[in-house]
Amino acid sequence: MIVLRFALLVSIVLALGLMIPPETAISATPQIADTADQVVSLRNVTVKEDEVAGEVVNISQQTLRDVQLRILYSWRWKNEFHPGTDDPGRAVYQTIDREIAPGQSARFNYKPSPPLPARKDGYFDISVKVVGFTQVYR
Repeated sequence: MIVLRFALLVSIVLALGLMIPPETAISATPQIADTADQVVSLRNVTVKEDEVAGEVVNISQQTLRDVQLRILYSWRWKNEFHPGTDDPGRAVYQTIDREIAPGQSARFNYKPSPPLPARKDGYFDISVKVVGFTQVYR
């Protein structure tokens, strides 16, 4: 958890008698991303094959920046017992390049490029998840 890692960092710094700078940025690594729902949330998300949009909301007490989203286009075959060999699924990562103050939100919008293929042998199951962020402690 980011809180535990931050507490460990503070303990080490204090034990060494060092000072923490007034602004310290701590990034969430993939191992910490599971706790993202305690720091950042998604709302008003609309998912279509030609566009994914919504808002990232900072629910923490610290400023956030570099919020990274994973937009996953999972391909679901009509006949899962006999799937084809050409799976058009993909994952896209989008970073929101602005600071988000506590309690504030930032809109995001993504249009797949190249566009998703129009096919009749299955469909896309589209999901959005926060997979990274940086918390700024001031």
